[in-house]
Amino acid sequence: MVRALQLARKAHYTTSPNPRVGCVLVKDGDIVGEGYHIKAGDGHAEVNAIAQAGVNAQGATAYVTLEPCSHFGRTPPCAQGLIDAGVSRVIAAMVDPNPQVSGRGLALLEQAGIQCASGLLESDARTLNPGFIKLMTEKMPYVRCKLAASLDGKTAMASGESQWITSKDARQDVQRLRAQSCAVISGADAVIYDQARMTVRWSELGVLKNSYQESELRQPLRVLIDSKNRLTPDLKLFSETSPILIISTEVESLHTWPHFVEQAVVAKSACGQYVDLTEVLVLLASKGLNDVLVESGRQLAGAFIEQGLVDELILYQAPKLIGDSGQGLMLMPEVQRLSQAKNLTFSDVTMVGRDLKITALLS
Repeated sequence: MVRALQLARKAHYTTSPNPRVGCVLVKDGDIVGEGYHIKAGDGHAEVNAIAQAGVNAQGATAYVTLEPCSHFGRTPPCAQGLIDAGVSRVIAAMVDPNPQVSGRGLALLEQAGIQCASGLLESDARTLNPGFIKLMTEKMPYVRCKLAASLDGKTAMASGESQWITSKDARQDVQRLRAQSCAVISGADAVIYDQARMTVRWSELGVLKNSYQESELRQPLRVLIDSKNRLTPDLKLFSETSPILIISTEVESLHTWPHFVEQAVVAKSACGQYVDLTEVLVLLASKGLNDVLVESGRQLAGAFIEQGLVDELILYQAPKLIGDSGQGLMLMPEVQRLSQAKNLTFSDVTMVGRDLKITALLS
């Protein structure tokens, strides 16, 4: 199962929005076949492992990080593939949270006389696919919010100058965050004033380029929240043709947008001034987008966190001091008392180049 988990991690940047899954076939103590789900629409992990094993799959034990699927999607059901291959036993790390599958894959295997069990290294398997699990269980995407600041929590000078507070290494790490995401959300300010492109740039991926071809990595959907309809087609963002979704509270009909731009209208927030962010996430979930990165200015980032819509915070802190005249990390005007502060649980603290990277879960 450890090897199956290693294989699944190889698809960290390629298989989304499908789950990352690895499979290993073992016979007489030897690995006879292994595989992982590389990209949505391509063969699943079990199919690839069976293809490698050939006739040796007969009588083998299959170790798979997620319960084999039992339904027809873009590919045939993997449970039936394992039955046809003649495996004698299937060990799944976790039961599939997808209501279309949940337990049905293992039941189908057992009906065919194949011994089944689940729960081996389940916690490790669950960390592979937080977005997939949340979408299946809560019908909402898993939301990460990325922020970058000086050591004293400033994201820019009073003038707005911010390039660059963090190092090249941190910026490369952010590119990898984008590459693993189904969608990147930003606000109009980042596009208008910072000329943000919100794309994965191959030239800036650092060591990741050693493991993947440029063609293997797909661009996330670029989601722009434009409450006041300020975006125009001449912005730098629209010079790159990866898909864009513009979200506002009313359709802007004054512009002719490029073919890769989609517009969506959602309800206004309770205050009546901005887009309802919960509705934005519901919309993305309806599109099957389960792993979302919020990469925006302090107002939008603060709103997502203040409204309890962020699962994971990723903060890069540079060894710089800017002083109290600098711009703060985020705006959360409703937090007026210490008892209202958002509580975090640190899950990882590491160095990225000369910067500190803090990953924390919001409770």
